Amino acid sequence: MKTRNLILLLLSSLIAACSDTAYIESHDVNPLGWDKDSVLAYSLVVPDTVENYDILLHLRHTDNYPYQNMWLFLGETDSLITDTIEFYLADDRGIWLGDRGNGHISMPVLYESSIRFKQLGERHLYIRHGMRTPSLQGITDLSVEVKRTK
Repeated sequence: MKTRNLILLLLSSLIAACSDTAYIESHDVNPLGWDKDSVLAYSLVVPDTVENYDILLHLRHTDNYPYQNMWLFLGETDSLITDTIEFYLADDRGIWLGDRGNGHISMPVLYESSIRFKQLGERHLYIRHGMRTPSLQGITDLSVEVKRTK
């Protein structure tokens, strides 16, 4: 039994070592709507201070999302600075961008590119939508991924 557990632990460590993804966390959004005051909190685990990393946001939505674009407000506990990003979910003809599957459209968005973390530990990221609508329909979940830069 101990040998089997040790083998499983070694295999999972090997798979994680081969992956470019160092961290990923996902939060579901209320199916009744993402309220303007609802904040999604992520605790990014900083893998090291040597390699460069990209931070990606993976937004999933349904065909019920009423807009072509999306505004997000992002902040960190260590910083007084709040970032505002806009990205497009549909082209000018209303065709959804991203990958379709299981009734959802998944759109990856690059938040930070080729960064090197200054210190080990956790980095706390807070995200809320910046749309004018008080309760945003059609968003199902939002993931944050930290990925090694190739």
